[in-house]
Amino acid sequence: MAKKSTQRTGGNVSSKKIAKKPPKRTKAGAAKARAADTTSKIEALAESVVKSSMAGREPTIGVPTRALSNTKWNKSRGILQMGAAQQERQLFNLNQAKRFMQTMLHSASVKDLLEADKTLSLRGMFYKGLHTIQGAKSEKTFDEQSESDTILEDLEVSLGSLREELHIFAKKAGTMVGNITIIDSGDEIDCRRMGSGGYAIPSIVEPDVIQFKDCEAEFILHVEKNTVWSRFNEDKFWKTHNCILTEGGGQPPRGVRRLLHRLHNELNLPVYCLLDCDPWGHYIYSVIKQGSISLAFESERLAIPDAKYLGLRARDYEEHDLSDDVQIDLNERDISRARQIMNYPWFKDHRGWQREIKQLLDNGFKMEVESLITKDISYVTETYVPQKLEAESWLV
Repeated sequence: MAKKSTQRTGGNVSSKKIAKKPPKRTKAGAAKARAADTTSKIEALAESVVKSSMAGREPTIGVPTRALSNTKWNKSRGILQMGAAQQERQLFNLNQAKRFMQTMLHSASVKDLLEADKTLSLRGMFYKGLHTIQGAKSEKTFDEQSESDTILEDLEVSLGSLREELHIFAKKAGTMVGNITIIDSGDEIDCRRMGSGGYAIPSIVEPDVIQFKDCEAEFILHVEKNTVWSRFNEDKFWKTHNCILTEGGGQPPRGVRRLLHRLHNELNLPVYCLLDCDPWGHYIYSVIKQGSISLAFESERLAIPDAKYLGLRARDYEEHDLSDDVQIDLNERDISRARQIMNYPWFKDHRGWQREIKQLLDNGFKMEVESLITKDISYVTETYVPQKLEAESWLV
């Protein structure tokens, strides 16, 4: 049974072990202090631009480079970290002037949010900063939201402040259900009573917004897609195996990853990942476990080095006697991505992962978790996952 397996990994947590919710003024005070700190960083950024201008120097902004070349693998900690390389954004450089303006524009908008103690979505920030540039007939501050989102990420790393500290949130893209009660913005949410839809994981899940109240769950099962999550929820897997079920709509957004990180570290709950047998499922696991290149500056808050890959595995095609119908031929993009992942430092020296990806390539096909439905509608919940947990059959 799954219970036996999770007890071995130290995941047996009772509600008595959870720290009591801190006084309300403590959470409010912490949030206020963070807002004040972020505001001071924005003001310092603005002052540096003013001082350079008054001194007759070209105003510049240093933006840490968010690229593979500036990402370092910390083997001892098991996470990706951002290096020290920076790009200089110059006001008088024609190729950089617009991005400089956009950075300052969003800085002012963030300051407005902090002072009003309000939050805004990424889409909302795009519209808040959207207007035609004075003196230009058709030149807009932002051509599309992706341009705005990139500037906000640049602002995060430049200020050394998280998006949540900028009072900006993304759309909800994750779901949770299971044996836990949480407090969300003062409202008590019993995740055992969330029906077929589950609890929608918000973008901002910091301790001043979400606190953990009662938890009997012994582990977390994170699945890749809502379709698979719905099968586990309908079959009440979380009840019969005493766990928490989460999904992230493919590659989980940072709100989901941050919540998983908090549940794992604060409640000592093991995290098991049930993902598709393809390079994209492997990459999703890599992101959950080690962090991502684009968000390497947040790895300490997001990465879960102890996360375990439960499946789907390349060998499952034969071990579970699946039919040829479930095979999805690997295309050139899949093959290239698989080989790239094999050379990631955290996979390169791991014999288990080298064998796994090699067998995927040797098979010549990939498989989705939904393929287990060809055995039985509830095969994944009643046979596959329970057997994997009982045998402790996973990759780390």
